[in-house]
Amino acid sequence: MAKANRRKPMSEINVVPYIDVMLVLLVIFMVTAPLMTQGIKVDLPEAASGPIEVSEDQPMLVVSIKADGTYYMNVGDNEEPVALSAVADKAGKIIGANPQIKVLVEGDEALAYGVVVQLMNILQQAGAKTVGLITEPLKQ
Repeated sequence: MAKANRRKPMSEINVVPYIDVMLVLLVIFMVTAPLMTQGIKVDLPEAASGPIEVSEDQPMLVVSIKADGTYYMNVGDNEEPVALSAVADKAGKIIGANPQIKVLVEGDEALAYGVVVQLMNILQQAGAKTVGLITEPLKQ
């Protein structure tokens, strides 16, 4: 009788725990995805250029100029409006604290060329070795 009471091994996989984990991950990604977008709403000019190689742990300083001529400095998650006279001072402090920081300019396409060049000149005087321009990829 001992052999008759033996249970057969179950050959089915219980997938319910995997579905639970998947749903939790889905909710996490749905909540965090909108938070990952950063920056000021600027209509960027289109240009055929390659992407910038940026790692997650590498800091970036993004200075944005809106169409109305207001300046914004974006370091990490903080973005704040700044007067042009204060851009050099704040950028100098940030670059002095981290000389390897990438400095990028994001200018609205409706701006005059001189406004962007003036900002790039101020950033170079503040200590930025190179200043990159952010553009939109060409629409095809």
